[in-house]
Amino acid sequence: MKIEINKESGFCFGVVYAIQMAEAILEKEDKIYCLGDIVHNNVEVKRLSNEGLITIDHEKFKSLKNCKVLLRAHGEPPETYKIALENNIELIDASCPVVLKLQNRIKNGFDDISKIDGQLVIYGKNRHAEVNGLVGQTKGKAIVINTLKDLSKIDFTKPINLFSQTTQSLEGFFEIQKEIQSQLEKINSKAQFISNNTTCSQVTNREPSLREFASNNDVIIFVSGRKSSNGKMLYEVCKNTNPNSYFVSDLPELKNEWLENAKTIGICGATSTPRWLMEKIASSIENLL
Repeated sequence: MKIEINKESGFCFGVVYAIQMAEAILEKEDKIYCLGDIVHNNVEVKRLSNEGLITIDHEKFKSLKNCKVLLRAHGEPPETYKIALENNIELIDASCPVVLKLQNRIKNGFDDISKIDGQLVIYGKNRHAEVNGLVGQTKGKAIVINTLKDLSKIDFTKPINLFSQTTQSLEGFFEIQKEIQSQLEKINSKAQFISNNTTCSQVTNREPSLREFASNNDVIIFVSGRKSSNGKMLYEVCKNTNPNSYFVSDLPELKNEWLENAKTIGICGATSTPRWLMEKIASSIENLL
């Protein structure tokens, strides 16, 4: 029996940075507030909460004054910074540099497209933490689409500027781009269409690697938090390649029958999955066999 952990799975640099920042603060202080889950992995959130990380939502954030709050990698809308200034809250900003760059591009893109009565469209998941920050750069006016059905929100007679949430599927982005172009051609629209592939390479580069990894193992155990958008997308990549792929968020969800007759077991995860959790599951499988 061979058990292998995918070398490319685990935290992306944005998540690593946020967690390292939280741990550095907690070495000196008893507690620190974090606006939203620091990472979409309940096991890692619980570990950090045991060290003093207190997760709060935006309603609680509005009521705080004279304290420190950590901003996670997903980024925040301008309103968050405004509230912090008004309430004398010191922000420890761990926003991912890739997301911050995208926020700036969307702000500038929105300003430009608005001058010609156009629309800024974001391919992403409505109300996702990153998307909330991106929509905030457009004063709440961006159109968020996640499926082809959502394209009905777009006016194809007006200019379109398309961006993507960083953790969305590259394949999905190109499908949306192609369909928008098709709709424009169908009505013979002369409207300007600008398409910006702003998916993160740390996510999209994992897709071909995971396909190969999934095809090279009899069984795949995919480890991810259930809130993780990226986790759901990468799990589908594995499942579509190898039907014997199973999703777990922690060790108790692992089932012995999944492993029967398997000669090779591959363990992989999302950009929000801690390496130590994949190692814990690998060790448990070794003890079972």
